[in-house]
Amino acid sequence: MSRTAGSARVLAAAVAAGTLLTTAACSSGDDGAAADSETAAAVAERPLAAQTTTPSPTATGSVSATPSASATSPTTTTSPAAPLSEAGARNALITAADIEDDWVQVKDPESWRDKLLIGEVDTAQFVTGKTDAADCQRLVDSLYDETLLGRPSGASALNGFQEGQSRLLYQVAAYDKAALDKSMDWLAKLPDTCDQFTLTGGESGNRTVQVVEASLPKEGDARQGLTVTMKGTANGDPVTLTLDVAVVRVGNDAITITNGGLDGADEDTTKKAVEQGTDRLKEVQAGRTPTPTPSNLD
Repeated sequence: MSRTAGSARVLAAAVAAGTLLTTAACSSGDDGAAADSETAAAVAERPLAAQTTTPSPTATGSVSATPSASATSPTTTTSPAAPLSEAGARNALITAADIEDDWVQVKDPESWRDKLLIGEVDTAQFVTGKTDAADCQRLVDSLYDETLLGRPSGASALNGFQEGQSRLLYQVAAYDKAALDKSMDWLAKLPDTCDQFTLTGGESGNRTVQVVEASLPKEGDARQGLTVTMKGTANGDPVTLTLDVAVVRVGNDAITITNGGLDGADEDTTKKAVEQGTDRLKEVQAGRTPTPTPSNLD
């Protein structure tokens, strides 16, 4: 045998021995490591598109390659405001200090729907009558009533104030949301549907009524302002009654204001009532009791 051939056989034997030793070492180690090695080799041989990890279902039933944060984190929800309570409605009412000037709170504003004397004029009787249009009839029937927005579905509270020849009726109440939205839409259409009409019947004869839109501070979720002017006679004398009507919706609750009299309507007072009243109602809805409004200081 030649020297070259012998050297080749020796080298081949050495390589074979090394291979056997390596195989023995792998066999005596962790079987999982061997499996991982085989898996890695298989992945390396697959095309890239086939190497994605199989998605696993999340707690919500959808699939994701990684654990979903929403599956372990609590969902944050906003709780709706609690229904307006009777105590809350009373706390949300404005006071004479909220509208300033010389307004004085009266004890029985509920009686205004039946009788409201301003000087020698029974204003409640003056606004009572009949008209051909249903929308206009609803308006005059509810000017000194608590039903301008329909019957409340929940708590309701009322305050009344007087200053000279003017009267202010203020209501806070809870309503069915769908019915409240319809009432707001009805009010918004009145300057068109009832821009001018005639009220008949009663001791005051025919009265001419005009309805125009009035601006309000941008308070609450929705708002509507009107100015209603009614001209006729009372006790044989010409009479003009002017009223501001203001409504502000805050969620499912609303404030309603009727302000004015024989000397006209004070627009600033109406706006103060809207601003102060909306803030007080929001405080109540947030579960707080509004702080008393400081009295006027000299």
